[in-house]
Amino acid sequence: MVAGVNEPQRIVSLVPSDTYTLARLGLGGRLVGRTDYCVAPAEVLHVPSVGGTKNADVDAIVALRPDLVVANREENRQHDIERLVAASVPVLVSFPCTVAAGLEHVRRLAALFPSVDAADAIAELAQRYERHARSVRRTPIATFMPIWMDPLMTGNADAFLSDVIELGGGRNIFAGRERRYPLAADLGLREAVAPEGRDTRYPRVTLEELEARRPALVLLPDEPHEFTAADAAVFEALPCRPRVRFVDGKAFMWHGWRALEELDRVAALFLE
Repeated sequence: MVAGVNEPQRIVSLVPSDTYTLARLGLGGRLVGRTDYCVAPAEVLHVPSVGGTKNADVDAIVALRPDLVVANREENRQHDIERLVAASVPVLVSFPCTVAAGLEHVRRLAALFPSVDAADAIAELAQRYERHARSVRRTPIATFMPIWMDPLMTGNADAFLSDVIELGGGRNIFAGRERRYPLAADLGLREAVAPEGRDTRYPRVTLEELEARRPALVLLPDEPHEFTAADAAVFEALPCRPRVRFVDGKAFMWHGWRALEELDRVAALFLE
């Protein structure tokens, strides 16, 4: 939570998607710190980096005297957030897992800056979301989106990318597949143990498991793993012969403004 803050003038963003949203809200000039992975839009590249999302330099952040640090429960370490709070730095922590939650997060960020007029732009994003949310495809396309190649990983229904796929007109074929622990259990080689609070959103799967679910479309993003033509050949060789497309990972992974503005282009992937 953010307490005791008027309108922040000095912002550190530890979340690439939030850095993008802040810039689109017209707040790029107030950014005094970002992560190495905050690379869009180009106007933020001049902002000093405070490290990665998982290894942020807390001392450097405190030294920047921010009025607000924007963080994310998945992207950033709890220990770093606690250190910032202990140093009396205001921190806003979010965790949007759906496109709708990302839209609400955009509104929440905008509300912190009453001097910035972004109402029309946000209303346009909301209209775009509502249009896609109402456009239910009669036969959604069986879709697979890996996020890593070795081991082969994807996201289930609780992952943000799954909601983007469904809004676009697809059906995530691994929506109901939880990640099992340990790795051998995830690959079907032994009995699973209780996850005990660990993240189950990103299962590791086999090519045999993938083929059994018969994807019609495979979407290969450029992040967090940059898939190659050699990777694409592996999926094209599956007996079910899916269509394979390279896509902008930010459209499927970056909650908030980026995902919302990309919905039309995402939907076009399912019409080809």
